[in-house]
Amino acid sequence: MALVYIADDELNIRRLVAFGLKDAGFETGEFPDGESLLQGIRLRRPDAVLLDWMMPGTDGLQICRALRENEQTRAIPVLMLTAKGEEIDKVLGLEMGADDYITKPFGMKELCARVRAVLRRAARQEAPAEQQLSGCGIRVDITRHTVHKNGEAVELTAKEFDLLCTLMRHAGKVLTRDALLDKVWGIEYFGDTRTVDVHVRYLRQKIEDDPDDPARILTVRGVGYKFCAQEETGT
Repeated sequence: MALVYIADDELNIRRLVAFGLKDAGFETGEFPDGESLLQGIRLRRPDAVLLDWMMPGTDGLQICRALRENEQTRAIPVLMLTAKGEEIDKVLGLEMGADDYITKPFGMKELCARVRAVLRRAARQEAPAEQQLSGCGIRVDITRHTVHKNGEAVELTAKEFDLLCTLMRHAGKVLTRDALLDKVWGIEYFGDTRTVDVHVRYLRQKIEDDPDDPARILTVRGVGYKFCAQEETGT
């Protein structure tokens, strides 16, 4: 039985979400703020976290960042819960390393489906076929979850790491935005293809010599993206 932690300062929402998740077969833990959530994680590691964006004290974005910066908690799937619905807010949440984003009010069936989706993706990522990927000056150690560009360490969010691995596994082949959503975010993901574009943009800023003239992650106009094969050059 998967353990899901819920961090939200609104008691009614915590109880409603916990009831729905338990009814769907999950074990839950409830926390009124980010600090108590982090303490709970130190005592028992959950399989996923539902994290409210706006909480008193340390907000959800800061907690998400703290989880991603800690090697022991980096791989825990995080779903952001928030009343914010503008695209820029979604971008901020995803950039901090959130795996998914759901806007209040939401239906419990949708929420449970998204939790199952991130858990399935996490399970697949725990047993990758390759241990290392390399090409165009980029080396990825999947076991250690590290990336190096020309020998220098590069810090990526969880989703940026997954996206880079997917593109490198298919080096030289064009992957559509829908295909990337399926492979990286899962077929059950409720977002749209702009999510892919946002993550590609941030990933380029970290692994390209010139993000405005990319040589590693190439855009195939009207189709999608591909990781440059060794013999390829240009955008």
